[in-house]
Amino acid sequence: MNTTLHLIRHAEVEPAYQGVFGGTIDMNLSPRGEQQARALADYLQQRPLDVLFASPMKRVQQTLAPLVERSTQRPVVLPDLHEVNFGAWQGLNFAQVKARYGYDSHQWLEALVAGKVPQAEGMDAYRLRIAGCLRKILDQGRGRSVGVFCHGGVIRMLISLLLRLPYEQMDWMEIEYASISTVTLDGSRARLRLSDFAPWRDLPGLNHAANHA
Repeated sequence: MNTTLHLIRHAEVEPAYQGVFGGTIDMNLSPRGEQQARALADYLQQRPLDVLFASPMKRVQQTLAPLVERSTQRPVVLPDLHEVNFGAWQGLNFAQVKARYGYDSHQWLEALVAGKVPQAEGMDAYRLRIAGCLRKILDQGRGRSVGVFCHGGVIRMLISLLLRLPYEQMDWMEIEYASISTVTLDGSRARLRLSDFAPWRDLPGLNHAANHA
């Protein structure tokens, strides 16, 4: 029996943290993000999920809230499903990172993988942490339709693990706010079926306010 993992990124964050390396900063959603979360819930209500897993961070919990409010289903919160710690880069934008550390915006993943971000979480530790979460998700969700509410970096790591691809290649993936990327598993074979689908952006009329705020 196939397992379907819907990897769902949190909605847009409050303005002070847009365009920066947020990492483990525990921020809220913006008003537009709250609208995106409602549009996401509207979409997912029509496609019921058997089980939900979620990061404990506020931006994820607030994204999940509109869906949970309409259901008796409660998510399983996995403490280790939080975003990567960007160390000294947390709270900085790309221009500030370039000025202080010499890396261009397209080099962030390369620097993280190479261990060149001061005080950041080590790549081996990050991979092991997310791999542990994935084992729990598959143990409880095997053969079911599973929603995993988390973060852009975590989604990249999950796809890297599932498809057995180097994490440093994952910068080709766009992971929009409040988007869904879907991977199906048939035995040990994983396939990426959907990438970066954002209902608030890609389904005209679902939530006009979320798309144009």
